[in-house]
Amino acid sequence: MLADQALALFDGQLKTQNRSEHTVIAYHNDILQFLNFLGQEKGVEPEKISIEEVTVDWIRSFLSDLTDQGLERKSMARKLAALRSFFKFLCKDGYLVQNPVQRISTPKLGRKLPEFLYFEQMEKLLQTPDCTTVLGARDQVILELLYGSGLRVSELATLNREDVDSDQMLLRIKGKGKKERLVPITKYAFEAIQAYLSMRENSQKALLLNYQGSRLSVRSIRRILNNLANQAGLPLHIHPHMLRHSFATHLLDGGADLRSVQELLGHAKLSSTQIYTHLTRERLREVYDETHPRAKYS
Repeated sequence: MLADQALALFDGQLKTQNRSEHTVIAYHNDILQFLNFLGQEKGVEPEKISIEEVTVDWIRSFLSDLTDQGLERKSMARKLAALRSFFKFLCKDGYLVQNPVQRISTPKLGRKLPEFLYFEQMEKLLQTPDCTTVLGARDQVILELLYGSGLRVSELATLNREDVDSDQMLLRIKGKGKKERLVPITKYAFEAIQAYLSMRENSQKALLLNYQGSRLSVRSIRRILNNLANQAGLPLHIHPHMLRHSFATHLLDGGADLRSVQELLGHAKLSSTQIYTHLTRERLREVYDETHPRAKYS
């Protein structure tokens, strides 16, 4: 079977699976890019290539060419996923006997270092809400708990008033996998919670409410945080997890041990927390390069 016929059949298969138009186009273009590469290497038109001609070596040559072009591993992995789906379909429907992608492993993706706010930026953000209004007082609670206790936004949204232990200054958090953990809250967070609740007329069990008196959603928290960042004049797109990253980074910068940070974040594996040690090393290198006179020599 000619490659262009096979690609048309695959496009049709994706559409019957109710894939989005964006996905169909992306997969089509990725496969077409491979066929164009193969055509150039063989010196023939792409539409004259037979799918039986495709071997594991040609797939590897294509990936090697993408590497030489400087393509990111994430993009390479996506193109390989498209080829994997394409040839799996051809084999499953009997158009091809052997899958040339079967022995190709997906390139390992490098872990992206988490984004965080510097202490000065965080302080600026914390001073932004107008705490003389009930909504401003609520927004202060959002900031204090995301940053002061390192909560996930989903954990914050599901907090109830009864989850706040005023005597021991602790929060009872329902984390991933319905696992519960106790997290300390700062004096600032506790005072913010008390101020907010004293201004609030609604006695609903949810800790954070929207202007209509219903539980605040994750989406609304994201929107509120983004608005506060704009008011603070921060030149960044601020998302809730960035405050969690800042919480962990600032703890480690202050001398906290990794195991304690793991416990506070509710990470099941220490490896999930170790990404922050890479981040602090990057910061140390940056400070060193910018401030040490011998490091500036070029």
